[in-house]
Amino acid sequence: MNTKQNNDSGSNKERAVSFLKQVVDGEVTEAYQRYIHPDFFHHNPYFRGDKDSLRSAMEEDASSNPDKTFKVNRAIEEKDIVVVHSHIKQQQEDMGVAVVHMMRFADGQIVEMWDIGQPLPEDSPNENGAF
Repeated sequence: MNTKQNNDSGSNKERAVSFLKQVVDGEVTEAYQRYIHPDFFHHNPYFRGDKDSLRSAMEEDASSNPDKTFKVNRAIEEKDIVVVHSHIKQQQEDMGVAVVHMMRFADGQIVEMWDIGQPLPEDSPNENGAF
């Protein structure tokens, strides 16, 4: 793992979006090496809170869903926190999921992450849509 500060030009917001895009594109190991802090931990309730458990799940998901799509609808940066609101589809024909990733940065890398997903219903009564 990269133990040095991520000196890539750009903001933490750009780093967060790049990390998520690389993961969706199946470049999980590379994304972890570039963007994940050595002390990383997460709050996804379906996996242990360590970086290796989440990385393994991300690799498995990328392998099982090579046609996954990821569209960022908004990204917000405030101090050391970045929030990315996106639309993820495992398969092209799926309605997909509205997802919010919240990441805390230290030394230009992601040190803590939360993610919340909401499956999109086919027959939603909301005329405004999820995005």
